[in-house]
Amino acid sequence: MEEKEIFKILGYVKISPYRTNTLKSIGDELKMPSEIAKEINVKTSQVSTALSDLKKKNLVLCINEEVRKGRLYKCTDLGKKIIKEL
Repeated sequence: MEEKEIFKILGYVKISPYRTNTLKSIGDELKMPSEIAKEINVKTSQVSTALSDLKKKNLVLCINEEVRKGRLYKCTDLGKKIIKEL
C-alpha cells in the first residue's frame, strides 16, 4: 500500500477519538466490544459503530462473525501499521 493511502486512512482514524481509541485498545489482542467500551470508558454502541467503520477500512477483523453475542475482534496488519503511526 502506498504511503499516500496510509496517510489517508490515518487521517480517517485520527479524526474520530472513538476509532482511534478502539483501534489502540485492541492492539495485539482479541477483544469484545464490551471489553473495549469498558477500557476506553464509552458506550458499547459507540464502540460498535467505530468497529464497523474500522472494518470497512480493513483495519480490524471479526473472527467469529457468525455469533450474535461475544464477537471477537483483532487488528489486521494494516491496523497494526496505523497504530504505530498514531
